Amino acid sequence: MAPLDSFKARQTLQVGAKTYRYYSLKAAEANGLAGISALPTSMKVLLENLLRFEDGRSVTKADIEAVAAFLVNRGKAEKEIAFRPARVLMQDFTGVPAVVDLAAMRDAMRALGGDPTKINPLVPVDLVIDHSVVVDYFGTSDAFGKNVAREYEQNQERYKFLKWGQSAFTNFRVVPPGTGICHQVNLEYLAQAVWTGKDADGAETAYPDTLVGTDSHTTMINGLGVLGWGVGGIEAEAAMLGQPISMLIPEVVGFRLTGKLAAGVTATDLVLTVTQMLRKKGVVGKFVEFFGPGLDAMTLEDKATIGNMAPEYGATCGFFPVDAETLRYLDKSGREADRIALVEAYSQAQGMFRTAATPDPVFTDVLELDISTVLPSLAGPKRPQDRVLLTDAKAGFLAALEGEFKKPGEAGKAVPVEGHDYALKHGAVTIAAITSCTNTSNPSVLVAAGLLARKAHEKGLKSRPWVKTSLAPGSQVVEEYLRVSGLQPDLDALGFNLVGFGCTTCIGNSGPLPEAISEAVNKGDLVAAAVLSGNRNFEGRVNPDVKANYLASPPLVVAYALAGSLQVDLTTEPLGTGTDGKPVYLRDVWPSAHEIQAVIDQYVTKAMFQSKYADVFKGDENWQAIQAPKGETYAWDDRSTYVQNPPYFVGMEKTPETPTDVVGAHILGLFLDSITTDHISPAGSIKAASPAGEYLRDHQVRPVDFNQYGTRRGNHQVMMRGTFANIRIKNQMVAGIEGGISIHYPDGEQAPIYNVAMRYKAEGVPLVVFAGKEYGTGSSRDWAAKGTKLLGVRAVVAQSFERIHRSNLVGMGVVPFTFQEGTSWQTLGLKGDETVTITGIADLKPRQSVEATITAADGTATRVPLLCRIDTLDELDYFRNGGILQYVLRNLAA
Repeated sequence: MAPLDSFKARQTLQVGAKTYRYYSLKAAEANGLAGISALPTSMKVLLENLLRFEDGRSVTKADIEAVAAFLVNRGKAEKEIAFRPARVLMQDFTGVPAVVDLAAMRDAMRALGGDPTKINPLVPVDLVIDHSVVVDYFGTSDAFGKNVAREYEQNQERYKFLKWGQSAFTNFRVVPPGTGICHQVNLEYLAQAVWTGKDADGAETAYPDTLVGTDSHTTMINGLGVLGWGVGGIEAEAAMLGQPISMLIPEVVGFRLTGKLAAGVTATDLVLTVTQMLRKKGVVGKFVEFFGPGLDAMTLEDKATIGNMAPEYGATCGFFPVDAETLRYLDKSGREADRIALVEAYSQAQGMFRTAATPDPVFTDVLELDISTVLPSLAGPKRPQDRVLLTDAKAGFLAALEGEFKKPGEAGKAVPVEGHDYALKHGAVTIAAITSCTNTSNPSVLVAAGLLARKAHEKGLKSRPWVKTSLAPGSQVVEEYLRVSGLQPDLDALGFNLVGFGCTTCIGNSGPLPEAISEAVNKGDLVAAAVLSGNRNFEGRVNPDVKANYLASPPLVVAYALAGSLQVDLTTEPLGTGTDGKPVYLRDVWPSAHEIQAVIDQYVTKAMFQSKYADVFKGDENWQAIQAPKGETYAWDDRSTYVQNPPYFVGMEKTPETPTDVVGAHILGLFLDSITTDHISPAGSIKAASPAGEYLRDHQVRPVDFNQYGTRRGNHQVMMRGTFANIRIKNQMVAGIEGGISIHYPDGEQAPIYNVAMRYKAEGVPLVVFAGKEYGTGSSRDWAAKGTKLLGVRAVVAQSFERIHRSNLVGMGVVPFTFQEGTSWQTLGLKGDETVTITGIADLKPRQSVEATITAADGTATRVPLLCRIDTLDELDYFRNGGILQYVLRNLAA
């Protein structure tokens, strides 16, 4: 059946010799949607999506009118719409469990008497393997080769499984290891800005390139005018299987930019400033769209850098409309001329092409920044929004040492490093990493790092011997332009040798510190530091030995490797002493904008992009040598410690049971504000003494081969044991203790959270978790929700939730609740020995108020009103089915 067309939007567009169908916003405006040309461009993309998918059921005429009504209510109407992205992007940490779930769904479909091949992506899916390489080797010419060899040695089972998926599923492509970071590969190659495909009646149709991704930083692609954001793996799987993304019409905050960057200021400094401003403003769950004359002189790469950090400023996305710079980048990165012509013609026809003369759209609210006022900055020691000026970085660290880290009077304390002729102090930079998608897509900062390294090398400076240095570019293009420009040898001379293509340090794959350094840090209880060019610096994420983590531009990463300490003020104190015996300051080696641009103009070429992406799905000889199984369903290996058939569909019937109330639940954890998905989800190295380590040892895995949680996401047995097991998480039930510990009641026994949860499960006791504000901040880690579910948690009660984690909890059948304003578990005086009953679960409606009865150990009962944060009717369907996967499976089997 052809889609409905209530506003006569279905039109044709001629581009050169080709004719496309498209859904014209100008026609829709003339036929009843008055004034929509004043909408923010990101809202126009949503509106086009609804016009194209209008069917009277999932998308109605009223839904379309509600988006147009944004002009009146500025997005503040609680109206649910169904968004269908053009495609899905995955990385391997979240991609492996997603493919595991699809494989399990094929088994379940067969068990329900259906056709397993119905479980298949219905929209294009690209999975980029980028999260697995670890910086085990660094600072040598053979570090890259050794890290690659180790990666394949540790991940054979996972890679075999993904190769099976590549052949078993249609519409599913895998970009092999060693290619680059998914967001940069997306920016440089996968994204098309305008997508084409067959309409319901077979007409070739042009429409905006949109996507959801299983990584928070999917938002990077908004710099290219492509609307996309991160979702949990659970939600992405549903999108792959043809389910719409259910969402409330967003508020759109306009961010007006004027001016341009001053000399010596980088795109990283700009994005850290934007992040701080937007976090302070409060944009969680909102779109941010950038506009104003400041865009006229801004490069596409700078836009992508700002778009990348949307999760850090809390927004769903940070969007930049298509403009002349978009077309320049599409050409420079090797896209086909026909595609670029289509992007230009389509965007102009839809009123989505920004020029200096474009009128300002209507926004929910507006912020403004004069870019020329931005100053060199870092962010740390624990959160991306905690910006500190470079001039104040030393003082800021010393203040954190006294306050945050509770080490007053210890700034001068020195701990000798065994076997070496130096000692370490608090603030010693033990990791300096040029890493992650945020900056490695941007030649301006990569070239700046290379030029700074060249100048420092010429003056005879070296990185301090206690610094673990690494360079992990976001794509092979970066390696190529650093090589042909002659900058790589200068980086090598300072220890910034290529270590791999992937997220590395930013995702927690920094690898171990050298043993002597680690021993000194731990022996002296030092607050060691990392300086990285990534986007995440949450505690416990980068390295277990490193407590203070700072985000900085790549050239500042190199500078801090030379200085070796946060106790050095780079603006007034020397980085080191040159071979001429004179002090060398940062100002002596900082490259000019002219020098940087000259290298970019000469060495970053279109041919480079075309060459590196010519055969992107082929992979190296390691990938080609992997022998993968064949077949419609996966041949699970019970002995595998990487990939196991998850229990989500065990005993599942065609008709769901009615959800029951939470009765007599015990409390698994009491948590404070800003608990991140890094705290909840298993991440980083696996400790031998942990429940996950014990499981692996019981399965004859040597500790040296434990690998990391991220690579074992396909095995629920490992992951549920690592949920809430972060070494820095603080369960207030056991005040003063760091790590995943809880208490079993009524006996009061302390044990790892997994062990406590399993005791309660054996006793048939449900569990709840209590938390503060911004629960679930950070990456879109589906295991933060999956692990919570498998531990037996029925509900999470918090003061507020981050968007993706709230959605993921619902997708796993766990109910998120929020307290009324002014209420928290602290105001209620909870200790953790109480029991909790929440009624009304069977008859829940979206955003319904319910009542919890909390009974203290002495029998005193307190009734507490809660707001159910199942926000939409679709989410309610998912919950009633036990989760989104069960919902999709039942629909496909029906």
